[in-house]
Amino acid sequence: MPSPKPLQIAVVMNPLERVNIDKDTTFVLMLEAQSRGHEVLYTRAEEMVLKGGRVQARLWPIRVERAEDFYRLGPAKEMALDAVDAVLMRKDPPYTMDYLYAAHLLSLVRGAFVMNSGHGLREANEKLFALRFPEITPPSLVARSSQRILEFLDELGGEGIVKPLDGCGGLGVFHLRRSDTNLMSLLETSTKEGTVSVLVQRYLPEARQGDKRIIVLDGEPIGATLRVPRAGEARANIHVGGECVKAEITARDRAICDVLRPALREHGLWFTGLDVIGGWLTEVNVTSPTGVQEIDRLDGVNLEARVIDFVERRAREHTGAPGT
Repeated sequence: MPSPKPLQIAVVMNPLERVNIDKDTTFVLMLEAQSRGHEVLYTRAEEMVLKGGRVQARLWPIRVERAEDFYRLGPAKEMALDAVDAVLMRKDPPYTMDYLYAAHLLSLVRGAFVMNSGHGLREANEKLFALRFPEITPPSLVARSSQRILEFLDELGGEGIVKPLDGCGGLGVFHLRRSDTNLMSLLETSTKEGTVSVLVQRYLPEARQGDKRIIVLDGEPIGATLRVPRAGEARANIHVGGECVKAEITARDRAICDVLRPALREHGLWFTGLDVIGGWLTEVNVTSPTGVQEIDRLDGVNLEARVIDFVERRAREHTGAPGT
């Protein structure tokens, strides 16, 4: 039986000079696809245009390797994204208006499998999407009024966490205490003096033991790592120095995925990263979930191979339906 025809896989991502090849999940996805003989094409969101009802982009053939000079680009070519087999949307947050417009354009891509879908990226704010499932999330409030937030903190026993709705990497996350003399200043800063809504959640003391990142593919958990905060730091994000340690996928983790799976599949959120603290879901990362390399090293696995297996299967099954 002849081997399947190699695919053309377009990767929409950040500028290459911002890639850390020892941590970046997009890098190992490209490396895995390349190792199978697929043509990997690099582009950025700002290269996408809509013309005559078709989404086009300037695409560069790219070769990657684990080396200091880790990439080589071929000559750019203008192509309709309909003409490739798969489009991987891997641009990092924050979720700006430009990101929103890029998601709208991805919704118009037909003839290619899109991961994650433009519709899903528009629908699933990484902080708010989890709140659709209150049975698996900690008590939460979305508000911009300092008075409402203070009343909620009282309901929580005087302690909570505040997060910006469009933040990433732990930026703007504060541990709130009712007794803190800086509390009002923190609230004014977080809400931009009552003009911007924020997410406030019950503080989970289990956060000191770590914030679990679960990699989910097509609604199924495939790997996890526990990100442990540094001493004196409330945040466990890798970006701010959190240490990744080995973690198992527990029965509670699987139960959380069981709750989320129908919605993830409905919205085309095929590749996601769940944040779980003390058995409670705190975020659903959909824009550019990471953690694959850390899990690979800790568990001696190759998660990117499973992801590219999935992309191959879906790309070859794709019949030209909109990328929604």
